[in-house]
Amino acid sequence: MNNKELAKNVLELVGGEQNISGLTHCATRLRFVLKDDHKADLKALDQLEGVLKAQNSGGQIQVVIGARVDAVYSEMKNLTSDHIGELMESADSGPKKRRNPVNVVLETIAGIFTPVLPALVGCGMIKCVATVITAMGYLEGSGFLTIINMIGDCIFYFMPFFLAVSAANRFKTNPYLAVALAAGLMHPTILNAAAQIAETGVNRIDFLGLPILLMKYSSSVIPIILAVWIMSYVYPIVNRVIPKFLQVLLTPMIVLFIMIPVELIVLGPVGSYIGDWLTNGINSLFSTAGVLAGAILGFFKPIMVMFGMHYAIMPIQVQQVATLGATVLLPTALAANLAQAGAAFGVFVLTKSKTMKSAAASSGFTALFGITEPAIYGVTLKYKSPFFAGCLAGGLVGGFYSLVHTTANAISLPGLLAIGTYSSDRYMYVVIGCIAAVVLGFVFTLMAGIKEDAEGAKLKQQTTGGVNSTPTVTATEVTPESVLSQTFTSSDMLIVSPMTGEIKPISEVEDQAFAQELMGKGIAIVPTDGKVYAPFDGVVEALYRTKHAIGLKAANGVEILIHIGVDTVSLKGKYFTAHIEQGQTIKAGDLLVEFDPEGITTAGYNTITSIVVTNMQQYGDVLTTATSGPIRESEALIKLIP
Repeated sequence: MNNKELAKNVLELVGGEQNISGLTHCATRLRFVLKDDHKADLKALDQLEGVLKAQNSGGQIQVVIGARVDAVYSEMKNLTSDHIGELMESADSGPKKRRNPVNVVLETIAGIFTPVLPALVGCGMIKCVATVITAMGYLEGSGFLTIINMIGDCIFYFMPFFLAVSAANRFKTNPYLAVALAAGLMHPTILNAAAQIAETGVNRIDFLGLPILLMKYSSSVIPIILAVWIMSYVYPIVNRVIPKFLQVLLTPMIVLFIMIPVELIVLGPVGSYIGDWLTNGINSLFSTAGVLAGAILGFFKPIMVMFGMHYAIMPIQVQQVATLGATVLLPTALAANLAQAGAAFGVFVLTKSKTMKSAAASSGFTALFGITEPAIYGVTLKYKSPFFAGCLAGGLVGGFYSLVHTTANAISLPGLLAIGTYSSDRYMYVVIGCIAAVVLGFVFTLMAGIKEDAEGAKLKQQTTGGVNSTPTVTATEVTPESVLSQTFTSSDMLIVSPMTGEIKPISEVEDQAFAQELMGKGIAIVPTDGKVYAPFDGVVEALYRTKHAIGLKAANGVEILIHIGVDTVSLKGKYFTAHIEQGQTIKAGDLLVEFDPEGITTAGYNTITSIVVTNMQQYGDVLTTATSGPIRESEALIKLIP
């Protein structure tokens, strides 16, 4: 499935663009704020090829995509109308309902800082390069190194401007007036006077009898966010009072006349003090209970990532780097990320599935460089024990980093490429911690093991009725001659055909997600009638709104997807009739869906149907009983070897 198709399917499964009141994205996930969360089909999203995980967390529907998220996000822009374009990089609360204040705060922080992340990470990596060059003693005092340092520092020096634009989008107010507020904080009148307090002894300016404290706001975070938030209420009030023919002239003038003095007299100092209190509070915590604090953050960092809560500490990290030149929080994130990488490599060694080996290896390397969502959602969390093995390793190394006073002097993705920005009592401790996190995550995973073999044995027992029982080859009681002519062992499992038609290799399906077996291993059938029957006893795990695809789970744990036609999702249910509902229990032979092959073909769509095993990683191999020729409903089709 290409990026455009994925964006289209995700958009459909969250309830369409009419259901979206806010949309943003981070390094790995799309973040939707919906008018009605119940319209989002999380199960279908979770099973969508290209989606690692879908969840409702922090007031958002989060669709974890991985490294492709930026491209999918861009395609979603192209697919939707101007209305949705206005909501991009926004996270409006949408429905007018009571919401958890904590979720609102977390959502707001994420909505403001997520768009700024590329600049933060980019400058952080440049800072890393400058640090490495300086440490090696090259180009000292050169113009090149001066410019490199300038690039690394620019986002922190001008932080209010970046946050002004992002906050304006979040609070749905005028971004240019928000930038003007940032300019008020950054004007030389304030900055130069603040820098000269020691010489002049003047620490305030009088404004209509009210004092404006002279403070340096160049690296501040909270003052500009507070100012833009207040302006989002002031602007519409002023706009309502001013006659329409004068709004263009008077509204901006009055808003700025109100807001800039307010931010300089009240919001700026209050925001700065809050930022200082948070920064000093975290530093005090680490200085008095550093090992415990580091261990707790190192352990819980992956759990915070799961729920999108890691953005809650972003302002504190930025404030620490801006005011103190370093943060004590990022090293714990580095430990947690590398530990999850080690856990993924542990799964690579333990798993017998070729597909899971590939996923574990690729996501493990991704985690080494600071992006852990593919490893967490695609590998470690799937087996649970590797995830917590990684958490334990991250906690131990996080405590070690706190013990040796490890800090980071730039905001960057906490991975191997950024270790040049970290410092410690001895730099070797940074390297030792990185190695220890990967090794401990790996070793703890090997010690904990994964439940793959146990689950396989359970499936085997469910299918065969026990080790010494009589061989049983199918999850149903169907035993046609074609089944009896096959040679199976007692541990083999058989899936029968859900329809009548002509067998084709899965590679002939004009959909690369199926043809390349990305959705799972299986076979294709060109149907000769328009009926799909249950191939076993089980449950309907997923029924797409368009009725063109059905996810089934057998009583013995086998999971299959039946996808009728190619791109038939575009028909929006036309020519399809469902006789079952999602969550319904089914018996072998039950009629699931009827469709009109002639109508679908006339509409320009191919009716070739893909039948694939979606949990194929639980089996040693997935074989087909034939690759061509006619087949009837209930005849042997797919053989599973545990």
